[in-house]
Amino acid sequence: MHNETLRPESPSDSLATPDPRQINATKTYAPGTLIDKFGRQVTYVRLSITDRCDFRCTYCMAEEMTFLPRHEVMSLEECLRVAQAFVGLGVNKLRITGGEPLVRKEAMWLIERLGALPGLDNLVLTTNGSQLERFARPLKQAGVRRLNISLDTLRPDRFKAITRIGDINKVFAGIEAAQAAGFERTKLNAVMMRGINDDEFLDLVQFAVDRQLDISFIEEMPLGEIHGRTGTYISSEETRDKLGERFELIPSTENSGGPARYWRIPGSVSRIGFISPHSHNFCDSCNRVRITAKGELYPCLGQNDALNLLPILRAERDEQALRQAIIDSMGIKPYGHDFSQQMDSPQVVRFMSMTGG
Repeated sequence: MHNETLRPESPSDSLATPDPRQINATKTYAPGTLIDKFGRQVTYVRLSITDRCDFRCTYCMAEEMTFLPRHEVMSLEECLRVAQAFVGLGVNKLRITGGEPLVRKEAMWLIERLGALPGLDNLVLTTNGSQLERFARPLKQAGVRRLNISLDTLRPDRFKAITRIGDINKVFAGIEAAQAAGFERTKLNAVMMRGINDDEFLDLVQFAVDRQLDISFIEEMPLGEIHGRTGTYISSEETRDKLGERFELIPSTENSGGPARYWRIPGSVSRIGFISPHSHNFCDSCNRVRITAKGELYPCLGQNDALNLLPILRAERDEQALRQAIIDSMGIKPYGHDFSQQMDSPQVVRFMSMTGG
C-alpha cells in the first residue's frame, strides 16, 4: 500500500455506515496496486474521451450545452497515457465513455491501442448506440469485449422527447450490428423515471429477453442542475416488484465488475440488473474511479473532490509523476456518497455528460 503518500481523511469522507477498513484490514495486495485508505483496491477506470454527444438526454445534460473548447480536452495520446499508467498500477478493466465516445474524431485510433495493452483484460464501452451500425465490427476487431447501450424507451416519440434530438431507429440498427459483429452479453441501460418511462419496464425486459441481451435499470442520480427529480425518482425495489408481475426473478451472485446487482429469469440467458445509488448504496465495495474528458480524476461519482491530471500530462513528459499523482489520488477517495437529500438540490453540479457516465 502507498499510505505514505495519502492525504489525511476529511470529515466528509465518513458516512453513517460501517468503516470498511475493518472489513478490508486483513486483505493483502500485490505491490504497485492502487489501494485507497479504506483498503479497497481500484481495478476499474471509466475514461471519458469527449463531453460531446449527438443526443441531449434530459437527465444527462442541459438543452443548450456549452461544450469544452478543444484545448481543454485531453488528446487521444493523453488518454492513452492515462490508461497505460492505470493499467501499470493493476487496473484490469477500462470503460470508454463520453458524452458519446464514438462521436470523437479518430476514437478508433485510441480504442485499437487500448485493446492491445498488456494487462488490460476487460475493455468495454458505453454508448447511446447511434454510431454502432458503423463502428460495431471495428470495435470488436479492436478488442472491445462488451458494450453497454443506453435505451430508456422503445417508443420513437418518447425516445425523441427524452433525447430531444435522437432517432431510435439508429439505436435499434446499432443493437443489430453489435450482435452481427459477435458481441455477447451486450447490456441495455435504462434510467428509471416515474411518469416518463415506468410504464415500459416490462416491455424493455421482454425486448432484452427476446434478443438475449442483458438489461440494467438505473436509479436516477442527482448530478447537474436538473430540477424535478424528486417526482421522477423510482427505487430498484419498486421496479423489481413491477417486473415480478410478469417475470420470475431469481437473485444471482454474478458480478460484471461494476455496481449492478443481477437477477435471472428461468429459461432465459438474459440478466436483469439494478444499479441503486440511492436505495442500496454500493460504496463499501467500490473499485472505480472516473476520468473526465478534461483530465479530472474523480474518485467518487457523488463527490466534488478531484485531481486534475491535465497539467501533469502537459508538463515535461514524466510518466513517473503521472503514476505518483494517481497513487496520491487514492487519498481523496471518500468512503462514499449520500444522494438521499440531493434530488433537487444536488451538491454535485456538473452534468453526467461532463463526468463521463
